[in-house]
Amino acid sequence: MIRTAQIERKTKETDISISLNLDGTGLSEISTGIGFFDHMLEGFSRHGFFDLKCRVEGDLHVDGHHTVEDTGIVLGQAIAKAAGDKKGIRRYGAFILPMDDVLMLCAVDLCGRPYLNFDCQFQAQQVGGLDTELVREFFYAVSYSAGMNLHLKQMAGSNTHHLIEAIFKAFAKALDQAVEAEPRLRDVLSTKGSL
Repeated sequence: MIRTAQIERKTKETDISISLNLDGTGLSEISTGIGFFDHMLEGFSRHGFFDLKCRVEGDLHVDGHHTVEDTGIVLGQAIAKAAGDKKGIRRYGAFILPMDDVLMLCAVDLCGRPYLNFDCQFQAQQVGGLDTELVREFFYAVSYSAGMNLHLKQMAGSNTHHLIEAIFKAFAKALDQAVEAEPRLRDVLSTKGSL
């Protein structure tokens, strides 16, 4: 089963192309115009073992909002497309990730119903050219475009750089679990018979 997706989306604000392989080795080619955001997406790819190519041209002369949010929309669409009908996958994933002073929890349910619970507090307003309030916007867009329940909870820590990096890595680990094949399963993990 090939679990890949190629999504392109062009608006007056952004021009985005994303290629995703859920069964990759963590290779990435990322260019969004925001260095720290590139670094976070590279971490997502590496720690989830997803091959990810992401090219974004956005209206950064305005600010980073459209670039970050629209990237989340397209990444969510790519996750949904690559996961397909979700037959034979675990559906759920959860990970608690330590990173220096930070302890971050992420839980994912690929149920087809979008929901985001984002319980994280940032002390800095910006890290490396990324407005920190956009981190929530990114994951909101991912969760709604992918049709997933996504819970992110800060359990410890205060360093904003570490917090954001831990969020992306914990999400990668939890998603990797959720899309993993379950050999005991022949259809979808639901009593309804579909997700």
